[in-house]
Amino acid sequence: MANFIDLFFNIDIMMKAWPLLLKGLVVTLKLCAVVIGLGLVGGLMLALCALSPARALKWPAIGFIDLFRALPPLVLLVFVYSGLPFAGLELTPFVAVVVAFFLNNSAYYAEVFRAGIQSIPKGQAEAARATGLSQGQCMVHVILPQAVRNVLPDLLSNTVEVVKLTSLASVVSLSELLYSANMARSVTYNSSPLILAALIYIAILWPLVRLISRYQRGLAVH
Repeated sequence: MANFIDLFFNIDIMMKAWPLLLKGLVVTLKLCAVVIGLGLVGGLMLALCALSPARALKWPAIGFIDLFRALPPLVLLVFVYSGLPFAGLELTPFVAVVVAFFLNNSAYYAEVFRAGIQSIPKGQAEAARATGLSQGQCMVHVILPQAVRNVLPDLLSNTVEVVKLTSLASVVSLSELLYSANMARSVTYNSSPLILAALIYIAILWPLVRLISRYQRGLAVH
C-alpha cells in the first residue's frame, strides 16, 4: 500500500512538478479559449448556412458538418500537423491544434445550433417579421436567444468535451497540461504528476458538469 501511494500520490513529487504543470495549464486554458470561441462562432455561421434556402450555402455547409463530424479529431490533428507540411504549409503545434479542433468542434457546435434554431416554431418568426423586423433582426433578437436557451445544456456539454479534447494536443508536443505532466513523469519516474494533472482537470470540469446536470433538471421540471 505504501508503495502504491508513493508511486501515484507522492506529495513531494507533485509539489516539485506543480510549476511545470501550472505552465501547461496556462497553455491549456489559452487553447480552450481560442478553440471554444472560434468553434462557437464557426458553428453558428455553419448552422445558419445549413438552414439557408440558398443551395450554394446550404449544401457546402451540410457537407462540411458531416465530413468533420465523421473524421476522428486525432486523425485530423495528425494530418494538419504532419501532413500539410508536405504541401508546403508548416504550422506551429499551437496553430495546428487550433485549426484541427476548430474544424472538428465547429461542426459539432453547428449541429447543436441548428437543432436549437429548428426547435423554435415558425410562427414566432412570422410574428416578428409582421412587426417590421428584418430577417436578420428577427434571427438575432427573437430566434437565437430562444434557440440558445433550448440547447444550452448541449452547448455546455460540448464545451466540456472540447476541454477534454485538448489533451490530444500532447501528440504534437504542445506543452499543454497532459504533455507537461507526462514530461514530469518521465523525469521523476513516478506517476504522481499524471494524477495531479487528472485532479486539475476534475477541478476545472466538475463545476461545469454539475451546472449542466442542475440546468437539465430545471428544464425537466418546467
